[in-house]
Amino acid sequence: MNKKEFLKEIEKLNIKLTTVQLEKLDKFYNLLVKWNKKINLTRIIEEEDVYLKHFYDSLTITKIVDLNEIDTLCDVGTGAGFPGIVLKIVYPNLKITLIDSLLKRVKYLNEVIKELELDGIEAIHTRAEDYKEKYDVVTARAVANIEKLLKYTMHLVDKKGMFIAMKGNIEEELSEEVINKINKEYKIEKIEKFKLPKENSTRSLVVIKNYI
Repeated sequence: MNKKEFLKEIEKLNIKLTTVQLEKLDKFYNLLVKWNKKINLTRIIEEEDVYLKHFYDSLTITKIVDLNEIDTLCDVGTGAGFPGIVLKIVYPNLKITLIDSLLKRVKYLNEVIKELELDGIEAIHTRAEDYKEKYDVVTARAVANIEKLLKYTMHLVDKKGMFIAMKGNIEEELSEEVINKINKEYKIEKIEKFKLPKENSTRSLVVIKNYI
């Protein structure tokens, strides 16, 4: 996905970027490449692949939630900064917390935040299960099995908030048995499935809420 294709596809998500935001995405890409030589951040490093499989993919969360309408978001197991850094660039209104258990990655994330001059975002070196804040939206992209993931994330979800698991093909992971098990403790509100442009791989967004 070249930049022109990227802009065309995110328009379908009702996203239009300023020149400054585009420059920041470009700078983010260059920092990712630079740091990836020092620490293992991602196997996906070609520019067109990053724009499709990291940048565009991160923004698909907007299929589920209007990020203009929320205040706080926590990205659990953010890794190279997806979706959190991308969401901060595109939605500067958001107050974002990035959580990662590897100190090297947190140092990289803080360098990205500094270089891109992003405000209202912090990277924290901790395990999600040890963290105690509450957020409107908590998300995790390609982190762990969903049952396991809920043990790390649901305590971070505000009373009226939601957890959005960003997944690939969820079929095997979310059997009827697993869905019933999850629904005894939480509420699976929605499962949104779609295809990634160009390569047509399956993506799934799973929205889970605490019972009020």
